[in-house]
Amino acid sequence: MPAPKQTTRRSLLVTSAVLSSLALAAPAAVAAPKPSDSPSASASPSATPPASMSSVGGARLGKPGTQVNLAGGVPVLPKDVSARSWIVADAESGDVLAAHNAHWRLAPASTLKMLFADTLLPEFPSDTKHKVVPADLAGIGAGSSMVGIKEEETYTVHDLWLGVFLRSGNDAVHVLSAMNGGVENTVKAMNEHAEELQALDTHVVSPDGYDAEGQVSSAYDLTLIARSGMQKKDFREYASTVRAKFPGQTKKGKKGKKVRESFEIQNTNRLLSGDSDVPVYEGIAGVKNGNTTNAGATFTGVAERGGKVLLVTVMNPEKPEHNEVYKETARLFDWGFKAAGKVQPVGELVPPKGAEQAQPGANPSGEAGGSGDGGSGTAGTGSKPVASAPAADGSSGMGIALGITGGVLVLLAGAAFLVNRRWPLPDLVRRRTRP
Repeated sequence: MPAPKQTTRRSLLVTSAVLSSLALAAPAAVAAPKPSDSPSASASPSATPPASMSSVGGARLGKPGTQVNLAGGVPVLPKDVSARSWIVADAESGDVLAAHNAHWRLAPASTLKMLFADTLLPEFPSDTKHKVVPADLAGIGAGSSMVGIKEEETYTVHDLWLGVFLRSGNDAVHVLSAMNGGVENTVKAMNEHAEELQALDTHVVSPDGYDAEGQVSSAYDLTLIARSGMQKKDFREYASTVRAKFPGQTKKGKKGKKVRESFEIQNTNRLLSGDSDVPVYEGIAGVKNGNTTNAGATFTGVAERGGKVLLVTVMNPEKPEHNEVYKETARLFDWGFKAAGKVQPVGELVPPKGAEQAQPGANPSGEAGGSGDGGSGTAGTGSKPVASAPAADGSSGMGIALGITGGVLVLLAGAAFLVNRRWPLPDLVRRRTRP
């Protein structure tokens, strides 16, 4: 005699929960195979993901296809998502709400600049000045996106990071790499940092994300990297700035006096700046987009709504529509905000290796160069978010959606981390209502 429907449904829910628990209990850092040195590692991948992928974050994340625990009250995933790989995660708890080929190694394009920024931001105070020499701009790939840096002109590090985040300028990346001892040294540092973050699908060849043989990452890794970057105050500022003034070329003005021109640059993240067919996404706060021949369109975004902060990464949508990567990201954000608190996670975003060794109560700097964030250092996790404020140097305050409260970035660590399995973002600055 068949079992009653209610009993059957309860059994399915229990089974789903058990499977989810087993996935989360899997080893947190199972190393994936090293990227292939063959051209196919960076060329357009096959139409299907490999049968065996990394299981960092949970066994289910290493399986091909869509992973989600649908149950009563959980909204159905959007059907019109064509990306080869994507992930929806809670940025604060680290829960992966749903994923599709999360560990498929694909060309990352300029989303790799998130790793570049997370690696190099602490190296130089934002007011450091640098005069560009021809060697700084050597080796930039043909057809690269550029912010318009000129030789023999002087720029601050703040200027250069605006060029990286807003215009995805490979010229800005190469100048910062030159300041860091060169491209080779920077690539080495980025690969070491990826390993520290447990972003084990990632292999860096070019610091700007330009197509290169063997250069790969994954939706899972890009999400880990974004989560790490968002711990830094200056990373959050740059990633969420909509537009800013950028220094131009020095010319002779009236009476022979030298004048430095400037021009406006706008963020190419269309969920942040908007476009004719893509509205600004409610609560968006960054992070980074990319597009190359091999990678197609890639994007990682962070958004806050109703007290929830989500990270979504989308890699290489197969639909040829304009701005498709942003449209699919928006649909996954919509699903995630509806599903948050209702859906059982299928895995987790693991913390960096060093998070377990950090001491509770530590006060790491939230700004590059160890300059802190200007607070008194007295606020804690219970502080209320402060109001949004305009960024310096002409940046649009509308774009700054995430910030810190009072000057303290709190990372749960030690025993607290082991119990709660959390690596939260700092307190949020809620976005003002747009006109």
